[in-house]
Amino acid sequence: MVGEQPKARGKGAGAGPARRAADRGRYGRLSRERVLASALDLVDRDGLSALSMRRLGAELGVEAMALYRYAEGKDALLDGLVEALYLELEERLAAGGEGGAGESDWRGTLHRIARATYDVCLAHPQVVPLLTTRMLVVPLAQRPLAVLRDHERVLDLLRGAGLDEARTADAFRAFTAWLLGYVSAELRLMVDNAEESEPAFRLGLHRMPAHELPTLRETAPALARRGGPEALAAGLDALLDRFTRPEPLAPPT
Repeated sequence: MVGEQPKARGKGAGAGPARRAADRGRYGRLSRERVLASALDLVDRDGLSALSMRRLGAELGVEAMALYRYAEGKDALLDGLVEALYLELEERLAAGGEGGAGESDWRGTLHRIARATYDVCLAHPQVVPLLTTRMLVVPLAQRPLAVLRDHERVLDLLRGAGLDEARTADAFRAFTAWLLGYVSAELRLMVDNAEESEPAFRLGLHRMPAHELPTLRETAPALARRGGPEALAAGLDALLDRFTRPEPLAPPT
C-alpha cells in the first residue's frame, strides 16, 4: 500500500543497507511496504504513543535494528504513516474514477477529493494529527511524494477553474484548512464517560461551571454530533463560491 521511499535525511543518510540477515521476520522478508503497513496497523489499534522501533520490531518478529533499513527512526515512521494515508486516498480516488487535472467538473472533483480524504481520516483517526504536525516540521520539498501529488492535484484543479496564481494559492490554503480543520473537529474527543446514557453526564457537563460557560453547556450536545459529509460539502461550496466569485469592479475615478 505504501509507495517509494523518500531520500534519507539527517544523520546516517549515507549508511548502507546493513544487517540484511536480520531482515526476515516471523511473516517472511521485510520490505518498506510491510514495515509501514504494520506501523499503520499498530497505530490504528493502539495509538501513536504505542509506536516505537522496538514495538514495531516486535510486531514484525525482528530486532528493532532491522527496521532502520526501511525507516531511519521514529520521525521517518511518522512521515511514512502520512504517506500511507495519502496513498490510500489515491487508491480511493482511482477506484471512484476521479479524473485528472483539467477535468471540466473541477468543483465536483474537489468535492470527491474532500470526501475521500474525510473517509480515509475517519478510517485512521489515530494518524490524523500527523497530517498537521508533520507538515509543521517537514519542508515542502521533503514531504512524501504522495503528499506532493495531492497538492499538485488540487492546485491544478483550481488553476483549471480560471483562478490566477495568487487566488489559486489563497484557495488552496483555504481548501486545506477547511478540510483538515473539519476532520479534526469531527474526531475531537467529546465523551467524558462512555458508560453514562444520560447526555449531560455522558459529556460531563456537570464539570463545567454553569455561570461561566452557559452557551457551551447548552450547545455541547449538538457539538458532540458529527456534521458528516453533508456539512463538509456545504462548507466547501461556500468556500469555493467565495474564491470563484468575480472580482468587484473598481469604482470610476
